Amino acid sequence: MDLKCVIIDDEPLAIKVIKNYVNQTKGLTLMASFNDATESLEYLRNNEIDLLFLDINMPLLDGLNLLKSIHQKPLTIITTAHEEFAVESYELEVVDYLVKPIPFQRFITAVNKAFRIKGYQEKDNYITPNKRPYIFLKIDKKKMQKIYLDEILSVESLGDYIKVNTLTNNHIVHQTLSNFTDDLPSDKFIRIHRSYTISIDKIESIEGNSIEIANIRYPIGRSYLSEVRSAIFKE
Repeated sequence: MDLKCVIIDDEPLAIKVIKNYVNQTKGLTLMASFNDATESLEYLRNNEIDLLFLDINMPLLDGLNLLKSIHQKPLTIITTAHEEFAVESYELEVVDYLVKPIPFQRFITAVNKAFRIKGYQEKDNYITPNKRPYIFLKIDKKKMQKIYLDEILSVESLGDYIKVNTLTNNHIVHQTLSNFTDDLPSDKFIRIHRSYTISIDKIESIEGNSIEIANIRYPIGRSYLSEVRSAIFKE
């Protein structure tokens, strides 16, 4: 049986990262996500939750005080940009404490702790990171950086270079946008402009001739409109 999960974080991009990781992990089912801790209280009181991914610094009600207010606490994994609350968090018997940006491998380690507490067998309940499609980017003369395809948000042309924007970081690479796009799976990525290629499943909204991803709007070039509509709306 899957662990029923809830995400509480006031940053939309942080929620997107954890959602993506949950969807990649066998044995987890996302039940709900909230960007306001106060709005989550009623849901947590009225629903049985196995695992909570919880941010700390949030307006009105922070994550630690929310956790203190829950009578029957679910297993909790803290997801925060701040290291200084670790001791206090562990006093509340959290499963693990993850500092943003959170690598997928670190996420898996934390989730496996929850599986063990629940008595699940690890081998039956998770997908290891190396099963996810990835590429290597040469980000300087000596370093090759592994990038998982499902973490790429967009790719921007910078002349003879490109900027690869991911869920957790950005990378400048000496390569043309055309060549890079050709190496990406066409069912997952599409060129929308002479300067932009985007991940189809990261699209949040479409308005007029622009696409929004992670609160950034990208223009759709006039000559790309037909192909973009076909890829997104399956027209």
